Amino acid sequence: MHDGFLRVAAATPSIQVANCPYNARQVIDIARRAAKKQVSAIVFPELCLTGCTCGDLFLQQALLDSAVQALETVLTELQQENMICIAGLPVAADGSLYNCAAVCYQGKLLGVVPKNAATEENRCFAPAPSCREINLCGQTVPFGVNLLFSCETMPDFQFGIESGHLQLTTTRPNIPASEGATVLFHLSADAETVGKTACRKAAVTGLSAGLNCTYVYANAGQGESATDHVYAGHDLIAENGAILAESPLFDTGFIYADTDLQLLRQEQHRSIGRTADAQSHCQKIKFSLPVMPLLLERSVQANPFLPPQLADLPSHCETILNIQAHGLKNRLDHISCRSVVIGLSGGLDSTLALLAAVRAFSMMDLDAGGITAVSMPCFGTTSRTKKNARALAAELGCTFREIDISAAVTQHFHDIGQDPLKQDITYENAQARERTQVLMDIANQLGGIVIGTGDLSEAALGWATYNGDHMSMYGINCNIPKTMVRYLVTHCADTGAPPLSAILRDILQTPVSPELLPPAGDAIAQQTEEIVGPYELHDFVLFYTLRYGFMPHKIYRLACIALGDKYEKKTIKHWLLVFYRRFFSQQFKRSCMPDGPAVYSVTLSPRGGWIMPSDAKAEIWLADIETISTE
Repeated sequence: MHDGFLRVAAATPSIQVANCPYNARQVIDIARRAAKKQVSAIVFPELCLTGCTCGDLFLQQALLDSAVQALETVLTELQQENMICIAGLPVAADGSLYNCAAVCYQGKLLGVVPKNAATEENRCFAPAPSCREINLCGQTVPFGVNLLFSCETMPDFQFGIESGHLQLTTTRPNIPASEGATVLFHLSADAETVGKTACRKAAVTGLSAGLNCTYVYANAGQGESATDHVYAGHDLIAENGAILAESPLFDTGFIYADTDLQLLRQEQHRSIGRTADAQSHCQKIKFSLPVMPLLLERSVQANPFLPPQLADLPSHCETILNIQAHGLKNRLDHISCRSVVIGLSGGLDSTLALLAAVRAFSMMDLDAGGITAVSMPCFGTTSRTKKNARALAAELGCTFREIDISAAVTQHFHDIGQDPLKQDITYENAQARERTQVLMDIANQLGGIVIGTGDLSEAALGWATYNGDHMSMYGINCNIPKTMVRYLVTHCADTGAPPLSAILRDILQTPVSPELLPPAGDAIAQQTEEIVGPYELHDFVLFYTLRYGFMPHKIYRLACIALGDKYEKKTIKHWLLVFYRRFFSQQFKRSCMPDGPAVYSVTLSPRGGWIMPSDAKAEIWLADIETISTE
């Protein structure tokens, strides 16, 4: 484990019913193979040391004694492995017989967790008792359903045990999960029937999401009796609602995955319904695993704002566009307004804002002519963006106005004593503020409101002019990252009529720029990503900083996996540093951002989405970046 990552596994051995020595060898063989893959914890199916289909043989003392001897063999043979091994067997204690999970580590039994069979018809096994101790394999062992296993060397690694059939609800009590378990290991013997695979997968996925954990599910398979049922050995590993690994049906061996325990702990911290109980219901059992670097085999999505499956992208885009449109519709209805004004530059952000506004007007059965799109060319405006702005407004049926602000800005330079040849921050920001003034005053003339076009990425980096493009009456794009703005406009191009599609595709090919510096000929001179860095890198950092609170070195590691084929390590580190410097220094702009609809769980709204003092220091994060080696 390193940076909160832990490799876990689920296994289905090929067993022989009632042949405990044979079954123990299968468990040991798979466990050793898993250990070579740096697996830190592995779970086997329910009653795997005997077979789950022994029937009344479970009442035979010979089988019970052999099962205990098989467990002793597993303990002895795996005592040199730095790996938790969880195996199922029947255990007789205090006059009752229990279906148990034995938690083995370095030759010791950390605990034995009996199956709670109270809700299941079971002719041999008693339901789980309250926590106590039993003697097993010559050891005094904690015994009970509410055991929480806690790793002292990796505080985020706490696990609990479940057995039996999956319950398709997260509302049932799970005491280890409610008390901080980040991993739940489930030993199962679930027979295969038509349709069961999908239900099982949905249940494991849902449980991992509902309990904010990684759910490691091992199912019985080959070698079990087929007298009445067939067992397919369907193993699953899910993390927080996403499948990390899945075995094929009717296969044996093991699957493994790298789970992010820090991510899970962050999710638990965010879970409002998870409250600490003054009286713990779990017996906590402590153990220590060595902390070793782990070469990750975990896939990392280059754009974490995209849906995991590309086929879901169109519906994902439609949802976002509808959130934007409904947000604007509700605002307009609330203030009884039927007119909006948008500064249309011919760039991506203002294009998306206009598309969403047109959708909102359509929902309200209003003519798109009530949307006034204003092009305000100045010193850096190119004919390409000006032409696209005009064409887009015309194609969408919006009212279009072109107001050249060059003379007004030049006069302003004269008024404040600014050298018009000095292309500094004043030269740039005066243009942005003049544009905002024009939009605000036109909105007053029309009895309307100004729709902001700035996006989430710009807000994070402070790439906006204070009281310029930073301000509006409603920021329709304010919680959409720049990379998603591009996908949304692309979606509209893919689904729009040919004339609109052609305009949008040209806008998509135009470099991102505020166009505040004079062009070289008619080529855009000021390209944003050359100044602040690639937005796909910044959006990646933004997501993991806000959503999970990861430290920069961990985000760097993930970025190298996700985007390392496109950017050198030094480049990733450089822009990581830029992000944190700008993110902390620009909070004062975000503290007074206008309203806008939340689209993702990641938001910078100062009204509850992201609360941060404007004078917070970045030293901890910057110091962490300095520790990153790019070699």
